[in-house]
Amino acid sequence: MIAHKLRSIAARIAAHAAAAPNNIAVTDSQSHLTYADLDRRSSALAALLRQAGAAQDCCVGVLVERSSAFVIAALAIMKSGAAYLPIDASTPVDRIATILADAETIALLTSSSQARTLPPGVWHVIELDGADDVPAAAIEDFKVDPSSLAYVIYTSGSTGQPKGVEITHASLCNLVEWHLSAFDVTTNDRASQVANFGFDAAGWEIWPYLAAGANVLIVDDVTRRSPETLRDWIVSEKITIGFVPTAIAEQLIRMNWPAESDLRVLLTGGDMLRNRPIPGLPFAVINNYGPTECTVVATSGLVAPEGDAEGTPSIGRPIPNALAFVLDDESRPVAPGQPGELCLGGAIVGRGYRNRRELTARQFVEYAPEGGQSLRVYRTGDRARLLENGEVAYLGRMDDQVKVRGYRIELGEIAAHLNRFPGVEASIAAVRDAGTSSAALVAYVVAARDAQLSATKLREFLTRSLPDYMIPALFVSIAQMPVTVNGKLDKAALPEATADKLLNDASVNGVSNGVVAEANGMQRRISALVASILGRPSIDANENFFMLGGHSMLGVELVARIRDTFGVKLTLRQLFTAPTVAALSNEVARLAK
Repeated sequence: MIAHKLRSIAARIAAHAAAAPNNIAVTDSQSHLTYADLDRRSSALAALLRQAGAAQDCCVGVLVERSSAFVIAALAIMKSGAAYLPIDASTPVDRIATILADAETIALLTSSSQARTLPPGVWHVIELDGADDVPAAAIEDFKVDPSSLAYVIYTSGSTGQPKGVEITHASLCNLVEWHLSAFDVTTNDRASQVANFGFDAAGWEIWPYLAAGANVLIVDDVTRRSPETLRDWIVSEKITIGFVPTAIAEQLIRMNWPAESDLRVLLTGGDMLRNRPIPGLPFAVINNYGPTECTVVATSGLVAPEGDAEGTPSIGRPIPNALAFVLDDESRPVAPGQPGELCLGGAIVGRGYRNRRELTARQFVEYAPEGGQSLRVYRTGDRARLLENGEVAYLGRMDDQVKVRGYRIELGEIAAHLNRFPGVEASIAAVRDAGTSSAALVAYVVAARDAQLSATKLREFLTRSLPDYMIPALFVSIAQMPVTVNGKLDKAALPEATADKLLNDASVNGVSNGVVAEANGMQRRISALVASILGRPSIDANENFFMLGGHSMLGVELVARIRDTFGVKLTLRQLFTAPTVAALSNEVARLAK
């Protein structure tokens, strides 16, 4: 049996490669990658990175599609001594350039096709297409300084600029050690990889299992978006343990599962879990909580099924070497059961924000618990209370940061970008139906004098700089920003996003790019698809997909089904600009010509 407490994650993987070289490490939709191949290819790439200047605390970006190439690249970066910086492939080009520059990235690992879309930068681009031709190189020095960086993840920032969270090897190894022990991971496990690579949970889905010699299976982009399809994939691939974001988990735990399913643990997190699993599921459901700044997981707990417990599930207890405090506005502990700000300390706490000293000093602070030594804690901005049984109840955000379908979003960043659009005098972003599976981003916009704004133009503008999950579903026109008597913005006075207040879409009248859909069966077929996805009996041709409760996750499913039905290369961004059945039918007709 291989001892887990080796010098680094890279060393643990190398040990498995030596002991069982032909065991499968990573499986994607195209191929299987053995431990021997993973170790060899990552070492060769690490040698290239060292030649390019990779060293301790340097950042190396990874921009690849969903495949085993991500694991090879991230492992190679850690072997080189640098920190890996994952970037989701759907991120807009301008935002990618901003992140790479802000992180002072020395190199970027990507494909040749993606490299051609990027603006030039000071970073060295290494195209992974030809990386297999690099001679194998021995990278045997796996010793790392525990305080050095393992990875940097960029999250939304309230100033309009994303911010990079720095996580050390010590914090990452603490996560891995807890996970291996808590869930009894062995070489026989088959673990799913579902999260976007740019999401911190992706590392949690990969490193503990490779450290244990298990098999990580990367699900394809379409399957991971549909709860029913994902359930069937989990069963058919004999997945034994896996993570899914809260929005997906809440649907999976309400479904019927075959008794022969191999799944024994379903992990979730990223948003408030409001539902309990139905009785009789053949696996345990574990709810987890942790901001990116605290290495993915800070608290974790078993969720009892319906009938065995009442109320909203808690977020569990702090994991080993983590501490949780609930404090008032004066940084004093509140009484048990009383709400306050959740502050986290211990080995889970990251180093801070990359090149943001002031922000780091504001969020990562010293705290001296009564009768204890002073320690560094992260102020989460989340409201919580301590329960009598020692668990933590999550109560929501204290500030303008929200979570929508597992993505952490600074509403101020959306407004900052909207305000740059010519003709927008002021704007504010909010969430409709917050905390529910139908939560949607809403942008309230004040137009400048004589400006002609449309939702289509605003969406197109935002997609140049923001990822899809940050694009508002609805745009509401208001004459002025509501304020309180003391001049502060009165968010409670913002109007409901009713149809009469929405900014019109340029394509909402049924015309898109000069093509008019014929009055044939296309509209009826697309209407049926939309109705099926939204769970409605029927949809009017001029109703807005997003106004009816649609969001980016459901949008991906709709786009995939339209592709399969009509054989066209429709994108999610085209749905943003043609959100009605009529306009969407015209767009499909145009693409089909």
